[in-house]
Amino acid sequence: MNDALDLAARVASGDRRALARLLTWIESERPGAREALAALYPRTGRAHIVGVTGAPGTGKSTLVSALAAAARARGRSVGILSVDPSSPFTGGALLGDRIRMMDHIADRGVFMRSMASRGSVGGLAVATGDAIRALDAAGCDLVFVETVGAGQAEIDIARAAQTVIVVEAPGLGDEIQAFKAGILEIADVFVINKADREGAERAANALKAMLDLGNTMKQRRVGRGADLSAATLDASGHHAPGGTGAHAAVASGEWRPPILKTVAAEKRGIEAVLEALEAHRTHLVESGEIVLRERERAADDVQRSLGRALIRRALEAAGPARVEALIDAVAARRIDPRAAVDALLDARLDAGQEGE
Repeated sequence: MNDALDLAARVASGDRRALARLLTWIESERPGAREALAALYPRTGRAHIVGVTGAPGTGKSTLVSALAAAARARGRSVGILSVDPSSPFTGGALLGDRIRMMDHIADRGVFMRSMASRGSVGGLAVATGDAIRALDAAGCDLVFVETVGAGQAEIDIARAAQTVIVVEAPGLGDEIQAFKAGILEIADVFVINKADREGAERAANALKAMLDLGNTMKQRRVGRGADLSAATLDASGHHAPGGTGAHAAVASGEWRPPILKTVAAEKRGIEAVLEALEAHRTHLVESGEIVLRERERAADDVQRSLGRALIRRALEAAGPARVEALIDAVAARRIDPRAAVDALLDARLDAGQEGE
């Protein structure tokens, strides 16, 4: 058995050190990572993948830490991927989120990893999809993926996760501006964190108004719910006046994203969020939507992998000197970028014909 297959077998057995090594291989694009992931792929598809996104300062890391603790109390194993902003000098993660989750450092039922976004437009590291699959194959029941707090740039989380939590907090400026259409369309659960602060109710009302006024949810992909009425729970997890609760969100057969209030630093409202996550997972399975989402995710994975492979092979076929010459020509305005791409593709085709 070679190193990659041996590593895969150890990851599948729940070896945390092997999992950490595989994630390092994935981030560094070590050739063996591909073989190990291929061996592990049949073991994936069991974990509940939850994306957590929102503006900076909303307490996403504190919320994830509290949710992990609540899940562990229920006997669930948890994986946490915190996609940190990259260091502009090293390309490495700044590790701020990892530092805020030190409560779990001694818990072998929680595996944490920070990954550098490295400028990824969607807020997710390029390697995040492979890292999620590694945690899934290692036996994590619940995998949280916390994205870079960059607001509207985080739509990629909808592709990677089965359930998306959008986190907001009062006192961060104009509430209406915080809820722009892009971020609203991906949410399965809304959380108003730091709900003990002034303005929490105003933030919740602003969100409800935005949903009703813009009818945003009707543009969500099939099954994610066109009914805009939202359940509301208070920070203690009890039903708020006029709210219907997370489990009632599927009463009509369509998922209606609940608006929940939490004070994550004090563990208030956390059980209600965990219940909403479980209710959404149940809805996905019972409605059959999880099959549709998995196929969408598979198509996206294939297309992204194809794109990366084609780019790599085209650059290899052209060679560094040719690539640099084309970049210089584009910079000098002698050719446009599309012409450079055509030249690189021609080089790839020529190389393929020579190899026949």
